[in-house]
Amino acid sequence: MSFTAVTFPIGEPKQGGIRESRVHRKVQARFGERGSASRPDNAPLLYPVTREVLVPCEAGGAKAAAAAESLGFPVVMKIESEQIMHKSDVGGVVLNVRDSGEAAAAFDRILENVRINAPEACLNGVLIQEMAPAGLEIIIGVNNDPQFGPVVLCGLGGIFVEIFKDIALCPAPVSRSEAMNMLKSLKGYPLLKGARGGKKLDMEAVVTAIMSVSRYATEHMDKVSQIDINPLLVYPEGQGAKAVDALIINKT
Repeated sequence: MSFTAVTFPIGEPKQGGIRESRVHRKVQARFGERGSASRPDNAPLLYPVTREVLVPCEAGGAKAAAAAESLGFPVVMKIESEQIMHKSDVGGVVLNVRDSGEAAAAFDRILENVRINAPEACLNGVLIQEMAPAGLEIIIGVNNDPQFGPVVLCGLGGIFVEIFKDIALCPAPVSRSEAMNMLKSLKGYPLLKGARGGKKLDMEAVVTAIMSVSRYATEHMDKVSQIDINPLLVYPEGQGAKAVDALIINKT
């Protein structure tokens, strides 16, 4: 089984070897023979993502600082490797990087941490992402069951998925009404509705993401083993949602 983070560098390397990711409203993975992901220009679109730049390891801290500045501070910096599923566990994530000096230092620190804690991992570089505004954290996932086929999961995301285990399941493909019913079945559904005077959140954006992911999993069930989007940050009604981290695990 192999996996890849859902990041799709586009075009030729820029100055200093930095390969810049195109700013997409949505992204879809395409799989090669060995389970690697690429993102052709004409690929269909899947879900909203943050703006990001992938800086190769050899580019150095100064180039990472320039890339971070091009996105605008604050940013998040994460190791990019097909062998590392849980980046924080190996010291591969730095949040709220506020200026060029911090970006250069974070780049070096991430690489040092990962080379100590995951010495066998092949490193693609450090991914620098815009720091998305806070929102309600939702998880959307797929498990391709050998007997039942792709089964879609949604629920409260981030750390809450481990604590509350507030999730809903539905076989793929998921229709619009089924996606909405999944959300309504959650104990956390009142948070989407604007509980205790809060703003009503953009449930339509979440429904659309659930449907898109389920459709993709169905169309690629011969190649995809699992999909994990966690968190998908959901904003007030009309403002959409944005995926901060995502993973696709491919069949071998």
